[in-house]
Amino acid sequence: MKAAALLATGLVAVAVHAGVPPRDAPAAADDGLTKPQDLDDLIEKAKAQITDEINENEEALRKRGETPRCTVRNLIFRREYGSLSKEDRLAYVNAVKCLQSKPPRTPASVAPGAKSRFDDFVVTHIQQTLAIHYSGVFQPWHRWFVYQYEKALRDECGYAGYQPYWDWPLYARAPQDSPLFNGDPYSLGGNGEYIPHDGPVIVPPPGVGGDNISLPAGVGSGLVKTGPFANMTVNLGPVGGLADTAPGPLGGLGYNPRGLKRDLGGAMNMRYANYTTVFRLLTQPNVDQYRVVSEGVPYTPEIGPHGGIHYTIGGDPGGDLFTSPGDPAFWVHHGQMDRLWTLWQALGLADNKTRYTDLGSGSYAHRTWANQPASPLAELGDVIDMGYAAPSTTIEEVMSTTGGELCYFYL
Repeated sequence: MKAAALLATGLVAVAVHAGVPPRDAPAAADDGLTKPQDLDDLIEKAKAQITDEINENEEALRKRGETPRCTVRNLIFRREYGSLSKEDRLAYVNAVKCLQSKPPRTPASVAPGAKSRFDDFVVTHIQQTLAIHYSGVFQPWHRWFVYQYEKALRDECGYAGYQPYWDWPLYARAPQDSPLFNGDPYSLGGNGEYIPHDGPVIVPPPGVGGDNISLPAGVGSGLVKTGPFANMTVNLGPVGGLADTAPGPLGGLGYNPRGLKRDLGGAMNMRYANYTTVFRLLTQPNVDQYRVVSEGVPYTPEIGPHGGIHYTIGGDPGGDLFTSPGDPAFWVHHGQMDRLWTLWQALGLADNKTRYTDLGSGSYAHRTWANQPASPLAELGDVIDMGYAAPSTTIEEVMSTTGGELCYFYL
């Protein structure tokens, strides 16, 4: 009982566009910015179901004389960034800065712009961007990516905590004022200095269909000059994805030192990642429909919360499709991406366990970006390649956060 107690109109248009049956949002969430009881109930249900699942697995293994690796007693919990104590936030920040101070593992012959262990992860993302988005590997690849980043912070930099997440709707009106970005010593650095500007114009990568889309501007745009990452140097990129932005040396893999920029603001956060969005995600009946809500339709105004939050961060490198992991905010955003997928998977346990094996059959379930060019469906045995950043694995090994090497959940 103790373990159980411990666990204890955003995107309607894109849903209709993709053939997803619209669902009625709870009445308390009409504005999208008020957390409804229905959502709390879903989250508590997911926690209860994962607790039961872990206990049942443990019992079955012990009956066979086997020792379970993941139990409710050693389950790791990832937490919302603002819920951490100041000391824990500072420890996380210092671990990120430590990773940025360590030498890279990526050979200079592969990416001469990589100057740190932090950059190793950026290189891996740059090299694989067009294969790991809108494809069947997207969710498991990023789950393993975040896990290995967390592991590097712990194993190489002495961090005692776990990867926190950014609960998007909680700060949607003004993310720049949240504990993540208010510029105090415990934040991930402040917003960029305000410079009057238009919003970003997003352009498709070469060979990918779609139109340019214009998004609203944030309330920053300039260099980050407050908080722990005020003097951070971005080494890699840019690569592509924004109009009027020339690529860096060697297609973004060369050395291109410059300051960190951000363009945080509430417009895109409120539009693409509010409580209604989260409720819709958790109530989708299958992974194909889940992913349309989560990732939207590429190069249309319905970019979903994944893209919506990336462009809420904006700036450089956060607004660059390829080099976005170069902003420390990337990792808390993808912590939330993984959290919601984890909760959605757990909510399916009452019926069956297909959410831990099914990669879908829609256009995002293939081995290429939205099945362009046409490709086979992704399979559980497909490799998740981490390049020089970390060990690789297979999709099957990371479909559950309480299976394989993994043993974590979210509070």
